[in-house]
Amino acid sequence: MKKFLLVLGMIIGLSAAASAKDTYTHDASVLPEAARTTLADNFKSDISVIKVDKNLGRVSEYEVILVDGTEISFDRGGKWENVETSNAGSVPSSMIPKAIADHVAKSQPGVNIVGIEKEHGGYDIELANGVEMRFDKNGNFRHYDD
Repeated sequence: MKKFLLVLGMIIGLSAAASAKDTYTHDASVLPEAARTTLADNFKSDISVIKVDKNLGRVSEYEVILVDGTEISFDRGGKWENVETSNAGSVPSSMIPKAIADHVAKSQPGVNIVGIEKEHGGYDIELANGVEMRFDKNGNFRHYDD
């Protein structure tokens, strides 16, 4: 009986591990509609690869890499969480809150925003010159990051 329960436990454990496996695809149809709309409205480059992150067999995040090297992360509902471009690129202005864009234009004139991440309670911004800034959820500047 103990062997049976041990074997049964191992089978269940292996099944759970197998169902939690991340998958990779080039097919945008795996993305939620909101993510597909964000990509179509804001990015001209084609999709290179999509990684579907799974946790306990359930989608937890989508990571999209475009041909131009831009990386966009979406939550399971399709809302963007993070955008990173090369230093030669920039995050689409439509994805940057106006207060943040205005502050960056005044404090770092001519420097592109190459990364934006939604954090609990605000945004983390990375500039092409390596400067990192933190803003609250209303776009008010909080501090520079190291």
